[in-house]
Amino acid sequence: MQNQNVVFVVDDDLGMLKGLKRLLRHHGYDCVVFSSAEEFQNYGDLESACCVVLDINLNNESGIDVRLRLSAAGISLPVIYITADDSPTVRTEAMRSGCIAYLIKPFRAQSLIEPIERLARVA
Repeated sequence: MQNQNVVFVVDDDLGMLKGLKRLLRHHGYDCVVFSSAEEFQNYGDLESACCVVLDINLNNESGIDVRLRLSAAGISLPVIYITADDSPTVRTEAMRSGCIAYLIKPFRAQSLIEPIERLARVA
C-alpha cells in the first residue's frame, strides 16, 4: 500500500543520501535510503512509498535500467531522476522511461519538493 508520506532515495553518494534525507524530513516526509540499485531492488515493498528519487549514474548500474525493470515487473512507483552527468541522450532516455521530474545536481531544494508535493495532493 502506497504511503504519501514516504519517499525512497537511491544514490551511491552517501553525502547526497544524508542531505536528501535531511531535506525530506524537514518538509515532513519519511525517507528510506538505499546506497545501491541492488539494495533498493531487494527491498520488500517497493510500492509502499509515494515515489523514488533515483540517481541515474549508480555504481555499475543505470537508474534508468532500474526504472525499466520496475515497470516490466508491474511496479508503477513514480520516479524523480537526479544526475550530475546531464546529456541530451540521457535526458531523452530518462523521459522516455517515465519520470515525474528530471533534476541536474546540484538542484534547488524546491525543485525536488514540488513534484513530491504534487503527488501527495493527487492521492
